[in-house]
Amino acid sequence: MRIAVVLNSSAGSLIGRHEAEEEVARHLEAAGLEAILVPDNPKGLFARLDDAIAHGADAVVVGGGDGTIAAAATRLMNTGKALGILPLGTMNMLARDLGIPLDLEAAADALARGTTQAIDVAEVNGQFYLCNSVIGSPSWLGRHRERHRGKAGFRTRLAFAIASLRAAWRHRPMRLLVELQGRRPVRLWTRALAVANNGYAEGFGLMMSRARLDGGHLTLYVARRYGLWWWARLTLGMFLGSWRGSRLVHEVPVEQVTIRSPRAGLRVMNDGEAHILATPLVYRIHPRALKVIVPPQPAA
Repeated sequence: MRIAVVLNSSAGSLIGRHEAEEEVARHLEAAGLEAILVPDNPKGLFARLDDAIAHGADAVVVGGGDGTIAAAATRLMNTGKALGILPLGTMNMLARDLGIPLDLEAAADALARGTTQAIDVAEVNGQFYLCNSVIGSPSWLGRHRERHRGKAGFRTRLAFAIASLRAAWRHRPMRLLVELQGRRPVRLWTRALAVANNGYAEGFGLMMSRARLDGGHLTLYVARRYGLWWWARLTLGMFLGSWRGSRLVHEVPVEQVTIRSPRAGLRVMNDGEAHILATPLVYRIHPRALKVIVPPQPAA
């Protein structure tokens, strides 16, 4: 298979790795793939993705985190061109949901032997994402992460811990008007809200994991309360597979949701990337709009 490869050098596991391209090319070649590495473009990531598509390869393979992969989806959705994923970010939520190995050599082998699957793409105000969109206190942590991207060490971790405490205790609740398709508007007073592309699964060890990515719906999650104790209970509940029964969040599956605010703009974190978006925020789902390469299914 002939593939065009775009690597985001700003991705979490690529920062400071000057020989990353050579390492990726070596693993792809060993897997039997004919890879074209797309060079940097002064116009940015989207221009590089356009260059990759222009090569006419069988698939476009992106190495990076969830934000980079969402950017690729913006260009590839509804084109019929398949997207391959090398999970080189920090969280790699989409790769985990698709069963793509996090080890580079294993991921390259999965690309070579994989099949294509159509998945849903979510949208808010013209921006596309594949995992989740978060409003409120957690989005401020995303801004802090961006400021310190590529830095490591005790001081950076301490600064992030302090930012987490401030976000948990000092971030003011948001006054929101939520309009769900076919339902009466609901007024909310909350510190954290998320709109996921499909819904999260419940089961032992399933942390922020989705059972399927082609269900054709969004899921709205609203924090009933918010703080360090809330986070601790939610995290433990997700790990144990009992978070739905704990009544820590409101959960509503929807196909479209509009969020209004007295503010002209809200800070939104889409797949880990922070943005300021003008209100109202209009969320939609695009069912099965993106083809991705997934590992072969094990024999029954």
